[in-house]
Amino acid sequence: MVHGLWDTPNLFRRLEAHLGAGRPERLVPHLPHRLGAVDLGSLARDLDGLIQSRYGPGQPIDLLGFSMGGVIGRIWLQELGGHHRTRRFWSVGSPQQGTLAAQLVPRWLLPGIADMKIGSSLLRRLNQQPDALRGVSCESFFSATDITVFPGWRAVLPMGPRYRLPVWTHRQLIVHPLALERLGQALLAN
Repeated sequence: MVHGLWDTPNLFRRLEAHLGAGRPERLVPHLPHRLGAVDLGSLARDLDGLIQSRYGPGQPIDLLGFSMGGVIGRIWLQELGGHHRTRRFWSVGSPQQGTLAAQLVPRWLLPGIADMKIGSSLLRRLNQQPDALRGVSCESFFSATDITVFPGWRAVLPMGPRYRLPVWTHRQLIVHPLALERLGQALLAN
């Protein structure tokens, strides 16, 4: 589980509690983003090191990314070879197609936020080469009224089913009981 901007692994406490004691082992790393000053490629390389250290080079995994964490996960899948070992990828409120909320942020100041602009070089590159995702079961979850990933319908991967969750805000995508129920079903499904 990969957290987003201005978050820590504590973000996933409610989801972990919802999944219960019988859940599979989870890695919920802290990826220090320095308020957006670290570019997403660097964070994806950090994620790769943590996954390699914990699971070795070949153990199959499932990956969930919330908000910016979903874009970090997608970089890991598509550009760092993560697709070779990943069975399922859930993108939750992640600006996979960019967000207007990042449009005015200069890259020299906050490259991690600028990577999430609509039309950023990173997102263009990922969207032009989605083939690595074809062997991964991908699902996108979004809120139509999200103002962090705005407009909310931009929080979807270029493939796989897309689910609009009945919540109002970005944060509710990962903490609201209705969202937890739907995400829990997806994560526990075989």
